[in-house]
Amino acid sequence: MAKALQAPVQGRLFELDSPMTGKVQGERSIMDFPLFALSKKAQMDEIRYELGDVTIQIKPSAMGIATMWDKEILIYVSSAIASRMCDKAPASREVKFNTHDFFRVTGVPRPSKRDYDRFTEALARLQGTQIQTNIETGNKGTRGFFSWFSEAQAETRRMPDGSVQMEAVKVQICDWLARAITQDNRMYNYHHDYFRLGSIERRLYELAHCYCQDDEYEMSIEFLSTKIGSQASLAKLRQHLKRIEANGRLPEYEIVVQEEISETELDARGRRIRKPKTKVLFRPKTRKPDGTRTTLPVPPKVLVGS
Repeated sequence: MAKALQAPVQGRLFELDSPMTGKVQGERSIMDFPLFALSKKAQMDEIRYELGDVTIQIKPSAMGIATMWDKEILIYVSSAIASRMCDKAPASREVKFNTHDFFRVTGVPRPSKRDYDRFTEALARLQGTQIQTNIETGNKGTRGFFSWFSEAQAETRRMPDGSVQMEAVKVQICDWLARAITQDNRMYNYHHDYFRLGSIERRLYELAHCYCQDDEYEMSIEFLSTKIGSQASLAKLRQHLKRIEANGRLPEYEIVVQEEISETELDARGRRIRKPKTKVLFRPKTRKPDGTRTTLPVPPKVLVGS
């Protein structure tokens, strides 16, 4: 009689890099440019971005373009690589981490089955989304398309009730991002409240982090709309920005929506008309000695040509 085959006793498939011990960090290029969809609803249309000499084209996977929430995984992985470099460990494009640690870092202490399902979907979008850009990293450009993850595997465990639980994940980031992290040295710390923000607020925080860490920075609403990657009308974006200004939820920074009156435009009869132009001022918040927050005084509204 043939002997029954016995399953070998297996240890963990991946030697984990987690728990992550360093700060949550993001690479400047993926903070500065609109590389992710703003909506949780699947975006099946391509994204095209042109501003100055920078061009970006993003093609969706079968599940759509990777979203700002999917980006959390990329931020976590980038942080793990940066932490490893700070510990003088060899640089590697591969990261192996525990999903529980990812949820801890991103503010989900008791992940549900739906959280794990969303995580799996995010991995698929990050691996399936195709990006083409002329942005160079590590003094090198990339011809053709690349995906955020060239590899993504998950270790699972069968539970007593028959369900399958994800435990650990192994991913390999693309060369473009690996060069940005390991060679360009432009990693910025993220505030932990970032993961509580909506997609537009996240983009505002990232842009503020890029442009006004120590001083104020101003953008026209048209320029800001492009940098955010917004597909809403300028009127709707203006309303949204005013709500964000009022609630003051952005960590470390605040925005001020300003209407500048210009008289440089002419109507059909050649008469000068007063047409408002919206600008958005970014500036860092300051702290009082007792630790509470205060803000810089609001500058007066500017009347141009009056």
